[in-house]
Amino acid sequence: MGKFKRIDTSIEGVCVIEPTVFGDERGYFMETYNKADFEEIGITGEFIQDNQSKSKKGVLRGLHFQKDHPQAKIVRCIRGEVFDVAVDLRPGSSTYGKWEGVVLSEENKKMFYIPRGFAHGFLVLSDTAEFCYKVDNVYDHNSEGGLVWNDKEVNVEWPLEGIDNVMIIERDEKWPSLSELKDTLEFKELN
Repeated sequence: MGKFKRIDTSIEGVCVIEPTVFGDERGYFMETYNKADFEEIGITGEFIQDNQSKSKKGVLRGLHFQKDHPQAKIVRCIRGEVFDVAVDLRPGSSTYGKWEGVVLSEENKKMFYIPRGFAHGFLVLSDTAEFCYKVDNVYDHNSEGGLVWNDKEVNVEWPLEGIDNVMIIERDEKWPSLSELKDTLEFKELN
Protein backbone atom coordinates (compact mmCIF):
# COMPACT_ATOMS: atom_id res chain seq x y z
CA MET A 1 0.00 0.00 0.00
CA GLY A 2 1.22 3.50 -0.89
CA LYS A 3 1.75 6.44 1.40
CA PHE A 4 -1.11 8.51 -0.03
CA LYS A 5 -4.89 8.19 0.22
CA ARG A 6 -6.97 9.56 -2.66
CA ILE A 7 -10.41 10.99 -1.83
CA ASP A 8 -12.44 11.64 -4.97
CA THR A 9 -14.73 14.67 -5.13
CA SER A 10 -17.96 15.33 -6.99
CA ILE A 11 -15.96 16.43 -10.04
CA GLU A 12 -14.22 13.72 -12.05
CA GLY A 13 -10.44 13.97 -11.80
CA VAL A 14 -10.37 16.41 -8.88
CA CYS A 15 -9.32 14.79 -5.61
CA VAL A 16 -8.02 15.42 -2.12
CA ILE A 17 -4.81 13.60 -1.23
CA GLU A 18 -4.04 12.64 2.35
CA PRO A 19 -0.40 11.78 3.04
CA THR A 20 0.75 9.29 5.64
CA VAL A 21 2.29 11.27 8.49
CA PHE A 22 4.81 9.65 10.83
CA GLY A 23 4.95 11.53 14.10
CA ASP A 24 6.36 11.24 17.59
CA GLU A 25 7.49 13.55 20.41
CA ARG A 26 10.15 15.05 18.09
CA GLY A 27 7.67 16.18 15.44
CA TYR A 28 6.68 14.51 12.18
CA PHE A 29 7.88 13.27 8.80
CA MET A 30 5.91 12.81 5.60
CA GLU A 31 6.50 12.45 1.90
CA THR A 32 4.78 15.16 -0.08
CA TYR A 33 5.33 13.58 -3.48
CA ASN A 34 6.45 10.19 -4.74
CA LYS A 35 5.89 9.52 -8.44
CA ALA A 36 5.27 5.77 -8.05
CA ASP A 37 2.84 6.25 -5.14
CA PHE A 38 0.97 9.02 -6.98
CA GLU A 39 0.68 6.80 -10.06
CA GLU A 40 -0.77 4.11 -7.77
CA ILE A 41 -3.63 6.50 -6.87
CA GLY A 42 -4.15 7.56 -10.49
CA ILE A 43 -2.15 10.79 -10.72
CA THR A 44 0.20 10.22 -13.62
CA GLY A 45 1.33 13.64 -14.81
CA GLU A 46 4.97 14.61 -15.13
CA PHE A 47 5.41 17.50 -12.69
CA ILE A 48 8.08 19.94 -13.82
CA GLN A 49 8.02 22.90 -11.43
CA ASP A 50 7.32 23.80 -7.81
CA ASN A 51 6.07 27.25 -6.75
CA GLN A 52 5.47 28.82 -3.35
CA SER A 53 3.62 31.93 -2.23
CA LYS A 54 2.97 33.73 1.04
CA SER A 55 -0.15 35.79 1.64
CA LYS A 56 -1.97 37.44 4.50
CA LYS A 57 -5.50 36.92 5.79
CA GLY A 58 -8.21 37.85 3.34
CA VAL A 59 -6.02 37.60 0.24
CA LEU A 60 -7.85 35.89 -2.60
CA ARG A 61 -5.69 34.65 -5.47
CA GLY A 62 -7.59 33.52 -8.53
CA LEU A 63 -9.45 32.16 -10.24
CA HIS A 64 -6.65 31.49 -12.78
CA PHE A 65 -5.99 29.13 -15.68
CA GLN A 66 -3.78 28.94 -18.77
CA LYS A 67 -5.29 28.46 -22.23
CA ASP A 68 -2.29 27.42 -24.34
CA HIS A 69 -0.32 25.65 -21.61
CA PRO A 70 -2.92 24.37 -19.13
CA GLN A 71 -1.47 23.09 -15.88
CA ALA A 72 -2.46 20.22 -13.62
CA LYS A 73 -1.61 21.17 -10.04
CA ILE A 74 -1.01 19.53 -6.70
CA VAL A 75 -1.44 22.25 -4.09
CA ARG A 76 -0.95 22.32 -0.33
CA CYS A 77 -0.68 24.80 2.51
CA ILE A 78 2.49 24.44 4.59
CA ARG A 79 1.79 27.28 7.04
CA GLY A 80 -1.60 28.63 8.05
CA GLU A 81 -4.90 27.80 6.38
CA VAL A 82 -6.56 28.44 3.02
CA PHE A 83 -9.80 27.60 1.28
CA ASP A 84 -8.78 26.20 -2.10
CA VAL A 85 -11.11 26.06 -5.10
CA ALA A 86 -11.16 24.38 -8.52
CA VAL A 87 -13.79 25.27 -11.15
CA ASP A 88 -14.36 22.89 -14.08
CA LEU A 89 -13.88 24.73 -17.40
CA ARG A 90 -13.35 21.64 -19.58
CA PRO A 91 -15.47 21.98 -22.73
CA GLY A 92 -18.09 19.22 -22.90
CA SER A 93 -17.60 18.17 -19.27
CA SER A 94 -20.76 17.05 -17.45
CA THR A 95 -19.61 19.18 -14.49
CA TYR A 96 -18.69 22.28 -16.54
CA GLY A 97 -19.01 25.38 -14.33
CA LYS A 98 -19.14 23.36 -11.10
CA TRP A 99 -16.68 23.99 -8.31
CA GLU A 100 -15.05 21.98 -5.57
CA GLY A 101 -13.42 23.49 -2.50
CA VAL A 102 -11.35 22.18 0.38
CA VAL A 103 -9.65 23.65 3.44
CA LEU A 104 -5.92 23.04 3.28
CA SER A 105 -3.81 23.71 6.34
CA GLU A 106 -0.51 22.99 8.02
CA GLU A 107 -2.50 20.92 10.54
CA ASN A 108 -4.50 18.70 8.18
CA LYS A 109 -1.60 18.37 5.67
CA LYS A 110 -4.08 17.60 2.88
CA MET A 111 -3.23 18.22 -0.75
CA PHE A 112 -5.60 19.04 -3.59
CA TYR A 113 -5.12 17.69 -7.12
CA ILE A 114 -6.54 19.84 -9.90
CA PRO A 115 -6.34 18.49 -13.47
CA ARG A 116 -5.76 20.59 -16.58
CA GLY A 117 -8.81 22.57 -17.73
CA PHE A 118 -9.76 24.06 -14.36
CA ALA A 119 -9.68 27.57 -12.95
CA HIS A 120 -7.92 27.61 -9.58
CA GLY A 121 -7.80 30.00 -6.66
CA PHE A 122 -7.62 30.23 -2.90
CA LEU A 123 -8.62 32.47 0.00
CA VAL A 124 -6.33 32.86 3.03
CA LEU A 125 -8.22 32.13 6.27
CA SER A 126 -5.35 32.44 8.79
CA ASP A 127 -3.24 35.51 9.67
CA THR A 128 -0.73 34.41 7.01
CA ALA A 129 -0.38 31.36 4.81
CA GLU A 130 2.39 29.78 2.81
CA PHE A 131 1.13 27.83 -0.16
CA CYS A 132 2.95 25.36 -2.46
CA TYR A 133 2.03 24.44 -6.02
CA LYS A 134 3.45 21.53 -8.02
CA VAL A 135 2.64 21.98 -11.74
CA ASP A 136 2.98 19.80 -14.83
CA ASN A 137 3.39 22.47 -17.51
CA VAL A 138 5.28 25.70 -18.07
CA TYR A 139 3.85 29.06 -17.07
CA ASP A 140 3.21 31.40 -20.00
CA HIS A 141 2.11 34.93 -19.14
CA ASN A 142 0.55 35.37 -22.60
CA SER A 143 -1.61 32.27 -22.07
CA GLU A 144 -3.05 33.42 -18.75
CA GLY A 145 -6.78 33.57 -18.27
CA GLY A 146 -9.21 33.85 -15.42
CA LEU A 147 -12.74 33.56 -14.15
CA VAL A 148 -14.05 36.29 -11.88
CA TRP A 149 -13.91 35.02 -8.29
CA ASN A 150 -17.49 36.01 -7.38
CA ASP A 151 -19.29 34.85 -10.53
CA LYS A 152 -22.96 34.42 -9.63
CA GLU A 153 -23.48 31.44 -11.96
CA VAL A 154 -20.57 29.45 -10.49
CA ASN A 155 -21.47 30.68 -6.96
CA VAL A 156 -18.37 29.58 -5.05
CA GLU A 157 -19.23 29.59 -1.34
CA TRP A 158 -16.12 31.40 -0.10
CA PRO A 159 -15.91 31.19 3.73
CA LEU A 160 -15.80 34.95 4.38
CA GLU A 161 -16.79 34.83 8.06
CA GLY A 162 -14.09 36.60 10.08
CA ILE A 163 -12.62 38.26 6.99
CA ASP A 164 -13.22 41.99 7.06
CA ASN A 165 -11.73 42.74 3.67
CA VAL A 166 -11.14 40.47 0.67
CA MET A 167 -7.86 41.57 -0.88
CA ILE A 168 -7.76 40.89 -4.60
CA ILE A 169 -5.70 42.54 -7.30
CA GLU A 170 -7.44 44.63 -9.95
CA ARG A 171 -6.70 42.11 -12.72
CA ASP A 172 -8.52 39.35 -10.82
CA GLU A 173 -11.56 41.59 -10.27
CA LYS A 174 -11.87 42.09 -14.04
CA TRP A 175 -11.81 38.49 -15.27
CA PRO A 176 -14.90 37.49 -17.30
CA SER A 177 -17.86 35.53 -15.97
CA LEU A 178 -18.55 31.90 -16.88
CA SER A 179 -21.19 32.92 -19.41
CA GLU A 180 -18.72 35.32 -21.04
CA LEU A 181 -16.11 32.53 -21.25
CA LYS A 182 -18.46 29.79 -22.41
CA ASP A 183 -18.20 30.20 -26.18
CA THR A 184 -14.63 31.50 -26.32
CA LEU A 185 -12.64 29.20 -24.06
CA GLU A 186 -10.59 26.54 -25.77
CA PHE A 187 -7.74 24.79 -23.99
CA LYS A 188 -4.76 23.33 -25.79
CA GLU A 189 -2.92 20.28 -24.42
CA LEU A 190 -5.70 19.16 -22.04
CA ASN A 191 -4.31 15.64 -21.82
